[in-house]
Amino acid sequence: MSTPGGSMTKAELVEEVSRVSELTKKHSEVIVDTVFKSIIDALHRGEKIELRGFGSFRLRKREPRKGRNPKTGDKVDVPPKKVPYFKPGKELKDLINREAPAEASSAPKPAPAAASPDTASV
Repeated sequence: MSTPGGSMTKAELVEEVSRVSELTKKHSEVIVDTVFKSIIDALHRGEKIELRGFGSFRLRKREPRKGRNPKTGDKVDVPPKKVPYFKPGKELKDLINREAPAEASSAPKPAPAAASPDTASV
């Protein structure tokens, strides 16, 4: 897994899918690649992708503008372009901002200690 504050690579994601699903790394890589390719293809067709509880992917259109060449300072025309945009869903935001990590919250909580007969009468 990636380090805290670091970043997760595609290889680490494939390894995590393999570990959780108990599939081979090769099968997991095919799954991860297929998901990514499906998202890219849908965006290329101008479609919006909605993954309930996770977020949505869509394209935003950037208008043409005047820019500057940082090396020479000359003005240049920047053409219009489409850029992918991800908007996280409410559930994802809530999960990220929750106090306890997911692993700790899913662990069973210890049962309360039973009162001993001596303390019950006090």
